[in-house]
Amino acid sequence: MSKQGPFLEKMRHAEYARDEGWIVDFLHQAQVGHVATQSGEQPYITPTLFWYDAARHEIYFHSNITGCIRSNTESHPQVCFEASRAGKPLPSNIALEFSYQYESVIAFGEIRLVEDNDEKERLLYGLIEKYFPTMTPGEEYRPITEKELQRTSVYAIAVNSWSGKRNWDERAEQGEEWPPLAEEWFE
Repeated sequence: MSKQGPFLEKMRHAEYARDEGWIVDFLHQAQVGHVATQSGEQPYITPTLFWYDAARHEIYFHSNITGCIRSNTESHPQVCFEASRAGKPLPSNIALEFSYQYESVIAFGEIRLVEDNDEKERLLYGLIEKYFPTMTPGEEYRPITEKELQRTSVYAIAVNSWSGKRNWDERAEQGEEWPPLAEEWFE
């Protein structure tokens, strides 16, 4: 299994850090992830639907057969992945204590282009199953075709390290040196 991410010790609020079980559960539920790649000196972020396979400790997503993801990862296979969920804004009577409820996972790893069509098909069906678990290929929708496999790039990120964080406080820190906020700000 992977170790906690390299930035865990730098967290401002270490009490928000989450363990691997929480991270796995979060990745199974999170809807959208962001993959950060690199093109020369320029970082590039792509939002994507994704699927995490705990047995293989990999994150999967798909893209078009050509484009920035493919060209970036051919020369820079090290990537960063992020998924998050936001709650409500948290006001404060101290300017630098304004916050919001959030939870997130950051993962670091190496990306590979999946070449084997059987593996590509399995991973694409895994992705569909994550978002539409009650639908069955050949019943509610037409199965993946060979032509579709040929024009789709499927990627696997082998996770080397990760960290999870959750700040779901009901209120941000408030100061005593300034008048308290009215209760309407917290509704």
